[in-house]
Amino acid sequence: MKKTFVLDTNVLLYNAQAIEAFEDNEIVLPMAVIEELDRFKKNQDELGRNARQVIRRIDELRSRGNLSGGVPLDNGTERTQPGILRIVTGKGRIKDSELDMDLPDHRILRVAYAIHKEGKSNVIFITKDINLRLKADALGLQVEDFENQKVNFDELFSGCREVNVSSSLIDEIYQNKSVEMPNLNVFPNEFVILKDENNLKHSALASKKDGRLWLLPSRSDEAIWNIRPRSKEQRMALELLMNPDIQIVTLVGQAGTGKTLLALAAALELVQKMKIYEKILVTRPIVPVGKDIGYLPGDKTEKLSHWMQPIYDNLDYLMHAEKRENSGPVRKYIEELMRGHKLEVEALTYIRGRSIPRQYVIVDEAQNLTPHEVKTIVSRAGEGTKMVLTGDPYQIDNPYLDASSNGLSYSVERMKHLPIHGHITLRKSERSPLAAAAAEYL
Repeated sequence: MKKTFVLDTNVLLYNAQAIEAFEDNEIVLPMAVIEELDRFKKNQDELGRNARQVIRRIDELRSRGNLSGGVPLDNGTERTQPGILRIVTGKGRIKDSELDMDLPDHRILRVAYAIHKEGKSNVIFITKDINLRLKADALGLQVEDFENQKVNFDELFSGCREVNVSSSLIDEIYQNKSVEMPNLNVFPNEFVILKDENNLKHSALASKKDGRLWLLPSRSDEAIWNIRPRSKEQRMALELLMNPDIQIVTLVGQAGTGKTLLALAAALELVQKMKIYEKILVTRPIVPVGKDIGYLPGDKTEKLSHWMQPIYDNLDYLMHAEKRENSGPVRKYIEELMRGHKLEVEALTYIRGRSIPRQYVIVDEAQNLTPHEVKTIVSRAGEGTKMVLTGDPYQIDNPYLDASSNGLSYSVERMKHLPIHGHITLRKSERSPLAAAAAEYL
């Protein structure tokens, strides 16, 4: 039985292709949605681009018939008919309600309620607004979030698994540096912690390659830009970050786990010392925490310095950690890297349209990006470029995203089957005892 989906504006702002994502069902856009898209279309950000794309798409569909009566979409298959898109003006009223119809959200809700009251079965209201979902549910409407690009965050791929084995197998991998486990089905570049089934303290850390499990070298005496891993997760992260064959790395972890620090240390090592990449490009979305402070004075570099301060803090720590002869002020050394085109710090706003070859790219705070924005960024990678996405899905400042729908979580799940991708979830805060306590108890 076909369903009728009434879409809220935020669904289209989140994903401009949302109207094609409901197979052969009927899609209804209230007139208030068109009005809100018109308000967003002038924005020079991802919301504005999505609004303009949706408006252009609806205008294309207009040539196929009357939008009020319904026009066919392009999502039909050999087995199913295409979906139908309709635009519905506000009609009906919600009795005994205190909802203010001057608000676009309530006018959108009124359309869904009116269609529901017409006696149509399977009317489903789709919105990413939690409060609007609560109001719709209170009115007796079936309501859902947009699930097309969501993952189950509680079961997010961690990049590592534990396997209980015999003591003799662990002894064998330490002796021969590798061991055969043909029945062990793991994802590419996934790490395996082998644990003695009779003595859990007897263990080995390995990764699978060419059908065998290879012991991960301890490298306890080695340092990456004078940084040494403090946990097994950090050790695994550095293996991924330092491997040029792995072209995209995703790092998920709470504050203080060392995501950005490890990525920057590996980048400096590979660019400055090993000369594998020509340049480091660091970028992050400009999403304020709390109330926005408004426009900032100065040119682009001066404006960006405020948003990129966390990057400079990590670079400052790394430059102090790296013992350099005749070293001057750290800030001066960072400026020398930027003047020598070895380091570039850029806002994501300016990434679109670029081609980025032979660079080590770090996208910090990637949990504030939509799946489409992550696709836009990663698709900028040219020949010989490595991408690193870092973030904490528990700290999202984008009002349209959550732990399951953000671009970082989505990338982890969608790319885990690829041999060019590696992922690790960092669990323990290493910044300081105070930071660890805040992450656990606050």
